Amino acid sequence: MIQITPHMRILVAVEAIDFRAGIDGLASLCRERLEADPFSGSLFVFRNRARTALKILVYDGQGFWLCHKRLSSGRFAFWPDGTAPTQGLQACELQVLLMAGNPAQTRAAPAWRRLAA
Repeated sequence: MIQITPHMRILVAVEAIDFRAGIDGLASLCRERLEADPFSGSLFVFRNRARTALKILVYDGQGFWLCHKRLSSGRFAFWPDGTAPTQGLQACELQVLLMAGNPAQTRAAPAWRRLAA
């Protein structure tokens, strides 16, 4: 089981990928297109062209985890865009994205705030 924690680095691939890719194909995409190390412990999130499914790739120190979520109906309405190959997300934003929500419109408490002394 993957535990998503606030200190994790989460990178979302802006462009859609070919969903026939498995662990080795996605690790290669991380190196070549995203210019990131797949063995870094970062969590990589990819989507298909139709925005009906996503894949998560993460290395836990022993091996890779590959998770796949396909929506039974509808599409992922939100997906980061821009000129960079990836966009970072916070753990709480990824949780909203995984539920097919829009993290940009969700108002939540900040992930970290200083406590009064």
